[in-house]
Amino acid sequence: MERLKRLISLAGSPGIGKTTILLKTVESLKAKGYSVGGMISREVRSCGDRVGFEIVDLSSGKRGWLAHVNQSIGPQVGRYRVDLRDLNDIGATAIEEASKSFDIIAIDEVGPMELFSEKFKNAVETAIKSDKLVVGVVHWKAKDKLIDEIKAMDESEVLTVTYENRDKLNQIIIEKAQKFLNQTGSLKKK
Repeated sequence: MERLKRLISLAGSPGIGKTTILLKTVESLKAKGYSVGGMISREVRSCGDRVGFEIVDLSSGKRGWLAHVNQSIGPQVGRYRVDLRDLNDIGATAIEEASKSFDIIAIDEVGPMELFSEKFKNAVETAIKSDKLVVGVVHWKAKDKLIDEIKAMDESEVLTVTYENRDKLNQIIIEKAQKFLNQTGSLKKK
């Protein structure tokens, strides 16, 4: 029997649609009766310009800032400063909760901004070492021990998002996720 992958990650250039694919996948899996927790980050625009990135807890809907151009403290990545408080309190906590209580853990993204948080890195480590299905986004070119570990794990598959495949990828991920959950006997939560 084919060994199904437990860690499914999306990678690709900025703006290609990784978060959109992840959100479609999450919504479809929820509609099929699976519980999905974790976090996503979305860009925030004002007057057409990107001003920052918002964090959303998929379970509670709680929102905060990952990074913003007007953030006065925190590590700097390009023109943004990372809001470590929101990243820890909302993002990392959402991943921790998903690792304990949900069928599927969603993580968007393991990238340069998020990697400034030790709590986030620990939460991701817990998730990838659990027996749960993890669907997420890894930064396309960041070099970090955690990203390298995710990519190198036998249970991991990295799908590169392109303009040609991005409209079909969420369905491919859903099929892979359902096969994994059915094979491992993971139960749907009502």
